[in-house]
Amino acid sequence: MSHPVLAKAANLIRVGDIVGAEAALVALVESEGDEALVVALDDFPAKDLLAVLRDFDASRESVVNLLVSPEQFARAIVLERRYGDAGHERLHGMINSVLFRVGSDPAEFIEAIGELEGGCEVLADYFCERVENIEYFFRNGTFDFFGETDESAAEMSDDERLDALSDADADRPFLSHSEVDDHDWMELAWMLRYQHPEIFRDVLLILRARARAAESAENGTATPGFAAAASLAEPDEESAL
Repeated sequence: MSHPVLAKAANLIRVGDIVGAEAALVALVESEGDEALVVALDDFPAKDLLAVLRDFDASRESVVNLLVSPEQFARAIVLERRYGDAGHERLHGMINSVLFRVGSDPAEFIEAIGELEGGCEVLADYFCERVENIEYFFRNGTFDFFGETDESAAEMSDDERLDALSDADADRPFLSHSEVDDHDWMELAWMLRYQHPEIFRDVLLILRARARAAESAENGTATPGFAAAASLAEPDEESAL
């Protein structure tokens, strides 16, 4: 790390002072400007960046959340799985606070995450408690279990719906973006399906593989194939714990 502020922040993270580390990064912005931090973060280890990001969300903003680039953010959050956060609440908060920050282009972050190995696994983690909602949205074009549905989508077979995801004419939105503009999981699911269909498909298939693996495990019939499909190779970087 070439910048002394980064070394100071890294040392503070190592002793567990995340607030002090974030303050050191804020000081760089105050003394040299926003761009200085954006450039400096390219040299900041992803595990250290993640440690700072995990401590802040939309309810407790940090200058790091506001300035982190799509590539920097993607590299950091693929390490989040090492924390073993069963409900992935921290991941949920980080993604929402960064993708939907004021002036952000969510598409840039989604593309950066989707292009990185393990990125779709992280997005599947984000939706881990919304599997039924995502499946219903895929089949019916809406999130409302008791409301009107897209009959044309419901009449398709599963394979036809999967193939149609990449066909903008065949997979027209049943809901408009404004109807799901919650800066949360529904909006992200909508954007993935209609703006990044290949990523949505991968995330959906990962969620399905995990559900099958969990069901097999409960029935005592788990197979190595299911375990392999549901797991992610560990990144080479040292854990941020």
